[in-house]
Amino acid sequence: MTPTIPPTDKALPRSLWALMMGNFVIGTGVMVVPGTLNDISASLNVSIPQAGQLITAAAILMGLGAPAFATLVAGWDRRRLLTLSLVWYALLTGICALAPNYATLLPLRVLAVIAPAVFTPQAAASVGLLVSPAQRGRAITFVFLGWSVASVMGMPLSAWIGGTLGWRWAFGLVALMSLASAAWVWREMPDGIRPAALSRQAWGQTLGSAPLMLAVGVTLLSAFGQFTLFSYFAPYFFQTLGLGGGALSLMFLWFGAFGLAGNVGLSRWIDGIGAPRAVLLTLGAMVLSLLLWPLGQAGIWQQALVLVPWALGCFACNSAQQARLVHLSPALAPATVALNTSAMYGGQALGAALGGLLIAQGHMLRLHQVGLVVLILAMALSVWAARLHKSPPFR
Repeated sequence: MTPTIPPTDKALPRSLWALMMGNFVIGTGVMVVPGTLNDISASLNVSIPQAGQLITAAAILMGLGAPAFATLVAGWDRRRLLTLSLVWYALLTGICALAPNYATLLPLRVLAVIAPAVFTPQAAASVGLLVSPAQRGRAITFVFLGWSVASVMGMPLSAWIGGTLGWRWAFGLVALMSLASAAWVWREMPDGIRPAALSRQAWGQTLGSAPLMLAVGVTLLSAFGQFTLFSYFAPYFFQTLGLGGGALSLMFLWFGAFGLAGNVGLSRWIDGIGAPRAVLLTLGAMVLSLLLWPLGQAGIWQQALVLVPWALGCFACNSAQQARLVHLSPALAPATVALNTSAMYGGQALGAALGGLLIAQGHMLRLHQVGLVVLILAMALSVWAARLHKSPPFR
């Protein structure tokens, strides 16, 4: 039998801590490439745009794989599925660390990110079976705190290791953390967690719902706008401010700390203000940063201050989007969460590809302009989705 949590129980189950840590490892592994992009480019003798294709190719696999795997693994016990996905992540990321050249690393990286395509959406889809409906919004945002913690600890640590020991050591660290996280998930997740299998009718209802699909589109545009520049933070900060090694890792740490603060705050307030309003507020924060972006070229502290609104909204926005989709249709959550994850990674692929193209043409200093336009479009789409659902973003 599937375990149930009584509505009066205020405490979140311990299994959510294991899922949160799993997302931390997944997030660290996804962001290890942006964090070590300079060293990958130099050590493998490839250009920055070519090294950036590691982000694009991986994001394409994750984007296409999330909904496909949601169907393939529908009947699996989530304890076993989530544990195996982390073991796979450990194995392939460890092999990536030994890749002799770029031509070998690229396909290995694509195979490694099968794990994020499985773990993140399936962990989110499991939340509804672990907590009461009244706790769902808080539980989902808590599980996605792992991504924020990855930005605080994982990405800066990867950047520091990449700048001092090399990118291979950063990949190796992710592999070790994946094994430890797999053991934790296996220990804490109960047996019998099997979200309802997605029928063809369920997929039809999901794809045919304008509010749901528009909400998924918000995630796509949000990730697209951000990763046009975010993918290339390392070379951008090196070119504009001369940051590398320890200084670069400190900048990532600064960004991640405010990203964590934004997500923690959201987890406490989202059930009160509503997910559509939370999405609009977080998108607005990121737009503010990109409007002020040129001011950051004046110095390190100016850049750090300009990053704050973006960081506050970055991970909180995705958590709010996950909660929004689950609230729109709890019965279709496995499909919508998978599609949302697909949209997030698809946006990353589009952003990294476009950013690399602009850099190849000598337009690195214009990346923020493209991101700004796309994020404004995301805000407009979010308002439209809320109105279709007859739930205005501001009450």
